[in-house]
Amino acid sequence: MSGFRDVPLRRLRLRRPVVTWQDRLLLVRKRWRLLLRLSVATAGAFFISTHLLGHSQAFFAPISAIIVIIAGAGLRARTLFELVIGVALGVLVGELLILAIGRGTWQIALVVVLTVLVSTLVGIKGLAMTQAANSSVLLAAVVPVANAGNPAVTRFLDAFIGGCAGLAMILLVPRNAVRDIDVEVQVLLRRLAGVLSRCAEAMRLDDASVAEQALDEARDMQPGIQALEATAANVSEIARMSPMRWKQREHVGLYVGAIRDFDNAIRDARVLARRTSAMLRHGEAAPAGMDLAVESLARAVEIFADDLSEHDDFDEARQQLVEAARIAVAALPGAMTMNTAAIAAQVRSLAADLLYASGATRDEIDERLDFD
Repeated sequence: MSGFRDVPLRRLRLRRPVVTWQDRLLLVRKRWRLLLRLSVATAGAFFISTHLLGHSQAFFAPISAIIVIIAGAGLRARTLFELVIGVALGVLVGELLILAIGRGTWQIALVVVLTVLVSTLVGIKGLAMTQAANSSVLLAAVVPVANAGNPAVTRFLDAFIGGCAGLAMILLVPRNAVRDIDVEVQVLLRRLAGVLSRCAEAMRLDDASVAEQALDEARDMQPGIQALEATAANVSEIARMSPMRWKQREHVGLYVGAIRDFDNAIRDARVLARRTSAMLRHGEAAPAGMDLAVESLARAVEIFADDLSEHDDFDEARQQLVEAARIAVAALPGAMTMNTAAIAAQVRSLAADLLYASGATRDEIDERLDFD
């Protein structure tokens, strides 16, 4: 124990988790799509520029393909096309600048600085910025061979071909659009079910602090919705643009169309947790059976998540959602308080939100949730 006390706390905090060889192999397996894109795009771009166009220094073709594939991951379609054009135009402008100022030591410094400044302004970073800086060095350092034509034109064409090759591989070897958005949705819905289960637990234990924990968890979910919206925009374009993912368009559309309903459901969960906390803090007993209604709603959220992932018909999820709302209404006492009435209302609202997300119409929802 004394030896442990002698270890500085700062050193303990900075200790990183050990990455095993198996972890690295798993990472390589996950990057198979990236490896395939890079290998085919770089080889294809170099072959076209060298053997079909006869360019003797076609190094910008594979370099541009790498920049587009690395920097273009996750970008919207318009931005991706702009990146392809931007890389080619950048090479053209850089080569024209080099032709004007010459090649040499200070020219390399100037071109690299300008490249990094422009990359920063247009949002290029990481490995893509490194590749752009490397390209600028090649522009300034590599002297075109004699009788190879206008270097500004040939290198512009090489960069454009490489960019197109990278774009083609992004479209022909796309990410799995459904899987990408499903991963985020499943996390979001599991957290939502957890918030509801904690609210039910607070009612059973008559413990306001548990409800406060549920409220904190519900508040922390909002950034997840914002991230999901960005993912939805990306996968929608993948499903629309890539022939390999056209079959996923309907399933992706189901996820995308449900995001607003998920947002509403999370907001309802926040209100439910807040009302549960207020009810318990003011010494009001939870109506008998209300905890069962909220717990039933949590199970309904889990079933809905499974149905959404499997592209099922949502019959079981809808039945469970309606049952949760029915139990909540039945649990209301004759003398309701504002808190108990609000809790029942939020259970019904959350059930309605997920029914909307399942594709039910307003009339269908009104009919299912009418318990008068």
